[in-house]
Amino acid sequence: MTHEELLARITIDPGVCHGKPCIRGRRIWVSLILGMLEGGMTEQEILAEYPELVVEDIRACLAYANELTRGGFVDLLAG
Repeated sequence: MTHEELLARITIDPGVCHGKPCIRGRRIWVSLILGMLEGGMTEQEILAEYPELVVEDIRACLAYANELTRGGFVDLLAG
């Protein structure tokens, strides 16, 4: 699946979850999946928790995060 095809799986709709980026119009936030990955969950554990998802949805979240980092940076020294 191409980068563009993965990104197409992410939707932003003001009527769904207050416009937060979600996976395929579902009420599963991209940030939720990224947080699970950050916490050490595997793709298989996430898919078991959310059986309506497929592995491409998880990879779409990573592609979305990748796009966000291209446009700027996070100042880790600010506090």
